Amino acid sequence: MSIETKQAIKYRKPSAEDGSRIWKLVQDTGSLDLNSPYCYILLGHYFNDTCLVAEDRGRMIGFISGFRPPRNPETLFVWQIAVARSHRRRGIAKAMLTELLAQDGCRGVRFIETTVSPSNIASRRLFLGFAEEKSIPSTVTVGYGADMFPEETPHDDEPLFVIGPFFNDI
Repeated sequence: MSIETKQAIKYRKPSAEDGSRIWKLVQDTGSLDLNSPYCYILLGHYFNDTCLVAEDRGRMIGFISGFRPPRNPETLFVWQIAVARSHRRRGIAKAMLTELLAQDGCRGVRFIETTVSPSNIASRRLFLGFAEEKSIPSTVTVGYGADMFPEETPHDDEPLFVIGPFFNDI
């Protein structure tokens, strides 16, 4: 990626007003579970300390959603990472994850958890590669089995990835 491209990408917290653009971005990925537009509005309004959007010259090209479970505030659960098809394979997902962990809303986080279906090779590589690059332990456990999802909407298993603990800024 050229220096000009890197400099053009801006990372910021989402707002409620970003909800419809986030919904469209997730829809356009063609690979992520699409939640309701209302869900993305709520994420931008109530969970924006643990979510991030990436923009290239004003165009939304990335989104990461996460939250800190109330019973386990040392964990950041990453729910979705979306990158526009036009901007894939440029390290944007990893940059968003790194940027999000540096935000005040993630102060004190020592673990990352996420679920990734076996067919989502890009996300599996992202999280396992992130852990390996930072020399952080990682494990993959059962997570949520396909049998937990409604029969009307077939779904793959969602193994749980746990990265951590980490103790200093990553």
